[in-house]
Amino acid sequence: MKISVVIPAHNEEGCLYGTVSNIVDTLQQAKIPHEILIVNDNSTDNTLLLCQQLSHKFNSVRYIDNQPPNGFGFAVRRGLAEFKGDAVAIVMADASDEPKDLVAGYYKLKEGYDCVFGSRFVKGSLVVDYPRHKLLINRLANWFIKVLFGLRYNDVTNAFKMYRREVIDGLQPLLSHHFNLTVELPLKAIIRGFSHTVIPIRWYNRKTGISKLKIKEMGSRYLFIVLYVWIEKHLARGDYHRSKNIVGLRSNV
Repeated sequence: MKISVVIPAHNEEGCLYGTVSNIVDTLQQAKIPHEILIVNDNSTDNTLLLCQQLSHKFNSVRYIDNQPPNGFGFAVRRGLAEFKGDAVAIVMADASDEPKDLVAGYYKLKEGYDCVFGSRFVKGSLVVDYPRHKLLINRLANWFIKVLFGLRYNDVTNAFKMYRREVIDGLQPLLSHHFNLTVELPLKAIIRGFSHTVIPIRWYNRKTGISKLKIKEMGSRYLFIVLYVWIEKHLARGDYHRSKNIVGLRSNV
């Protein structure tokens, strides 16, 4: 099973090279077939130059330029439309994610799960230097989602997640333009009947660059997508559920 690692990158010249190099080294050591797909999202610094250097240094690395409209959600969606592996992982460019967690998630997919969700707030996880005000907002937002959907999973807003290719096909259409895509993907996967497991992950606050997540701008967008998926769960009568999709595909063959 080949894993694609999609990395959206907007003005990440300070950390992109190290992030990608560490991921490649880790996956090579674990002998995991892979590709790294960097999505350069309208960067105005040296990110594009680094993409070119990385693609020349590593055979498993390639990059694409995301055309406008730009934004985190658009960049990830472009990567999800372009990846070539049997499964895909979404990883941040800022070195906040631990490459070894990709290995752990890969073997969970090999066990047969459709999705692997990372959590920073379960036994075995590690969080380093999370800004206190963001941590409080994060915990409140995830508590609200857990209660609304009746979930046990406690880190829906985290970007680090892995999906089999058929899951990405089964989650269409994707609506989110921004960071709320990190919520749309797992919630749709859960309510549409794809299997998932949760693994503890390590998370480190960025040491270079500027965070692209603007909390004041994202609150209403997160709420919109959460309520959108909640409405689908209760009113769509299972039209998008995995079982119905499979039956529909079989009937059309």
